[in-house]
Amino acid sequence: MQGQVESKRDVSLLMADAIRFLAADAVQAANSGHPGMPMGMADVATVLFSKFINVLPDNSDWPDRDRFVLSAGHGSMLLYAIHYLLGYKDMPIESIKNFRQLNSNTAGHPEFGHAKGIETTTGPLGQGLATAVGMALAERLLASRFGSNLVDHYTYVIVGDGCLQEGISHEAIEFSGHLKLSKLIVLWDDNNISIDGSTDLSNSSNQVLRFKAAGWHTQVIDGHDHKKIEEALNNAKKSRKPSIIACKTTIGFGSPNLAGTSKTHGAPLGEDEINATRLALGWLSNAFEIPENILDAWRSTTNRSQKIYNDWKIKLDKSPKKKRFQAFLDGSIPNGYERKFLSFVKQMKEETYNIQEKARIDQKEIDQRTRQNFGNIENKRKKRFKMIKRDSCGRNDQIGIQAKGRGTPHAKTIGRDSKTWFQRRQSRVVGIQTVPRRSIFPIFPRRH
Repeated sequence: MQGQVESKRDVSLLMADAIRFLAADAVQAANSGHPGMPMGMADVATVLFSKFINVLPDNSDWPDRDRFVLSAGHGSMLLYAIHYLLGYKDMPIESIKNFRQLNSNTAGHPEFGHAKGIETTTGPLGQGLATAVGMALAERLLASRFGSNLVDHYTYVIVGDGCLQEGISHEAIEFSGHLKLSKLIVLWDDNNISIDGSTDLSNSSNQVLRFKAAGWHTQVIDGHDHKKIEEALNNAKKSRKPSIIACKTTIGFGSPNLAGTSKTHGAPLGEDEINATRLALGWLSNAFEIPENILDAWRSTTNRSQKIYNDWKIKLDKSPKKKRFQAFLDGSIPNGYERKFLSFVKQMKEETYNIQEKARIDQKEIDQRTRQNFGNIENKRKKRFKMIKRDSCGRNDQIGIQAKGRGTPHAKTIGRDSKTWFQRRQSRVVGIQTVPRRSIFPIFPRRH
């Protein structure tokens, strides 16, 4: 039986240490992985999940749960450790021990569908950030349609330096700032370290000023001070803009000889260094062992979410929109929808813009579940639709000339919680998980 931790350290700090050692031990066992990021962001993640994020391990698809995206997917052990600590039944300690092993659900980067609670696949850096923008956009769209009593949740994202250096991040940041997606909160692991060394080697951008210029609410904090983290998250939730919190962290936090260096980024610490880290942080448990009082503290954090879910369920049962809301989530479609879509395909010999126009007109009459965006060629259309700007409650977005990164959030608004036949077919055309820098245009290919 696992014992109790007797320490003068605050229980919240010990909860963070649980993440650190699960990550370090799993990477060591696999002899592959990235321990530095989970160890550095453990404090931020602990405060976020213990005091803010509302998720339920036993009901991971609850529609009004908060969304969490680990855009810095290389630090996947942060997410897996949290899921084990929270009590996800498909994330037992055996899955942690089998990190990065064949047929394990704990892949090197989080894979959607491999385990419950993984909202999206985050392999290419920056992709998770752009996808999260789509989640925040979907929340606003659904709230406007069904009311905030049924749809009222936040999207939280952890990003690294690499995510913000990718080109796709620029379009996603500008788009969400323009629409003032205030329920999008980004936590940046600002550790100044890349796999090759200091980020100064390749980048000198002021990321905080960049976000501020795009219309974001910005804060800079000590990423290891739990009180400052909590205060910053509360401030972000009060803002009417999307928020980024630059969390100044030490990569590989706790490691006496490697913390703050690129050596913790993409390689195991080594048995000797892990043992030294245990001594430095006063962690007496063996590998993959979590003291009962710490595990209980983690598991009890979901009590808040359970109460919120129970209240939400009562609201749903009493809502006159329940049937329509459920039909939307189930992805039911009107009769004849498939026939109409196939008729569009047969008309592909016609001029591309005219085809897109007809598709938009008929689609609007048939289904209200999809969203469309208009680029710089809109002035060539024969018919214009009502555009949305900062209220983002319509079905059409004016995106300007940027048709790459903005395809990702728009794909995400239809990609997870509701997939009609048309949307599944559309997903095969443009891809739910789009590749950064690939030109995307909804429904049909662009003519060049």
